[in-house]
Amino acid sequence: MGENGIQATSEKRDSKIVMQKSSVDEFSHLALDIGGSLIKLVYLSSNNNCAADDEEGKSPPKEDLGVPNDDINCPVLGGKLHFAKFETTKINDCLEFILSKQLHRHGNWHQEAVFNDKNIIKATGGGAYKFADLFKEKLGVNLDKVDEMNCLVAGSNFLLKAVHPEAFSYMDGKEEDVQIDHNDLYPYLLVNIGSGVSMIKVDGNGKFERVSGTSVGGGTFWGLGRLLTKCKSFDELLELSHCGNNRVIDMLVGDIYGGMDYSKIGLTSTTIACSFGKAISENKELEDYRPEDISRSLLRMISNNIGQISYLNALRFGLKRIFFGGFFIRGHAYTMDTIAVAVNFWSKGEAKAMFLRHEGFLGALGAFVSYENHGLDDLKAN
Repeated sequence: MGENGIQATSEKRDSKIVMQKSSVDEFSHLALDIGGSLIKLVYLSSNNNCAADDEEGKSPPKEDLGVPNDDINCPVLGGKLHFAKFETTKINDCLEFILSKQLHRHGNWHQEAVFNDKNIIKATGGGAYKFADLFKEKLGVNLDKVDEMNCLVAGSNFLLKAVHPEAFSYMDGKEEDVQIDHNDLYPYLLVNIGSGVSMIKVDGNGKFERVSGTSVGGGTFWGLGRLLTKCKSFDELLELSHCGNNRVIDMLVGDIYGGMDYSKIGLTSTTIACSFGKAISENKELEDYRPEDISRSLLRMISNNIGQISYLNALRFGLKRIFFGGFFIRGHAYTMDTIAVAVNFWSKGEAKAMFLRHEGFLGALGAFVSYENHGLDDLKAN
């Protein structure tokens, strides 16, 4: 509980954070993170607009707009943060959703005093520049562009400070909540896996440095997966990987050493020696391989790579805690397990991979808390 009487709680894999405050009508209602692959929205329902929401009905059907079909149940004192996402290529669906809930109208609580009657929504990501004219044309709003890295860090710090349980570890199919000591939070490495990957050393509120990154990220998985499997969406590709067997395509240490471990250098027979390596030696065409196996191999390759690079950067700065966020993960067990195993393997157990339950909304949350007088200043000050 902060000085302003804010309390945020989260249920596992829930799409809502309940926020309580004595004067909820001071909160802004909408912030956006418009990335290269996905648009992420964070919006707040409060006591002021509960009745309006009830009159307008629930969120539009999931099959129509591709967003969570969440009810809007407001606590007696407080509001509720909601999360939604859209593919960037379907930006018109996003605009339709905002219009259907009048989110661009509800949230302008201090526009007249602060923005001189301009209708403004906080937004981050490259799309905040690319689609600014479209938002102005379709919604009559101006996008107030907030720095992307600042938003990622602010969103991560907000979750780690205000929401419990938010961080967790994952290994061998077991999820374990991580207790966060607010007095010993910094420094940590934030690995945000979006279309590409950014690795940010966080030393405090507003104190950070992007220390590395890789172009092999979620967009790589989606792009190559679409070419190789004909899947039409990221989620379809991810679901396909559940049924796959990467060992059909990946060359393992055991394949090279006759089923044996290479124990002298600490490699088991099941360690991947070469991703997609069996495709070299087998006289097969693409159509001879199951899409499920291709998806699994691709996911394993990218997750392993990200895990290894993340640890090597943590090692550079002596960091033991690595938090992974971004919509590449999506709570997917196999992805988390692969990243965690990679960090554990390369660090010899000295570093730990940790994940965030609202992993994909760091940028949007950072844009949300960037509104002035939003009531979260006690969190920003630490």
